Amino acid sequence: MMRSVILVSGGMDSCVTAAIANEQGFELCFLHLNYGQRTENRELIAFQNIADFYHVKKRLVVDISHLAQIGGSCLTDHNIEVPDADLDNKEIPISYVPFRNANILSAATSWAEVLGANCIYIGAVEEDSSGYPDCRRSFYDAFEKSIDEGTKPNTHIKIVTPLINLSKKEIIIKGNALNAPINLSWSCYEQENTPCGKCDSCVLRARGFTQSKITDPIL
Repeated sequence: MMRSVILVSGGMDSCVTAAIANEQGFELCFLHLNYGQRTENRELIAFQNIADFYHVKKRLVVDISHLAQIGGSCLTDHNIEVPDADLDNKEIPISYVPFRNANILSAATSWAEVLGANCIYIGAVEEDSSGYPDCRRSFYDAFEKSIDEGTKPNTHIKIVTPLINLSKKEIIIKGNALNAPINLSWSCYEQENTPCGKCDSCVLRARGFTQSKITDPIL
């Protein structure tokens, strides 16, 4: 069985991505990153619960809290307020964590090379995301070239983005069809007990469930 490293934040998109990789027959190796985000503890619980659901034996939790020290995002700097959702915003939102996904992919690549995995799954969404520059497929294509240049000659790792062109509605429908444990996921940027219902992530999730005519199981 081929191994794959799955980046699992604990959010809905990564949950559905894990379901897709599982359906495709990979041995799942779950990687989670703590980077000093506001909901770090709740996201870690979601990660472990999703991993338990899929009986994942290989799990790695990596601390990259230097991103919180660097700051520049409302997710990591408590002096920056998490704004209410503005889905019509065309600018890069303050929730963007500078170059976060590159840091995450670097750790994933190192682990994948040691494991002998030939792909990394990440639940990036370009069309229906909050406008993060490191969620574009062009970014992952560029990072794949860096992997080829910076790893052993016999290492071949592809970055798989199965949700990249889907809307939240389509992701929810896909996850529902695959019996993904969306009830175990956590999307809120701000709170760890109950979803705030106001941040970009909460509102995108709510809109997706409304459009799909499926009830959000965490509610």
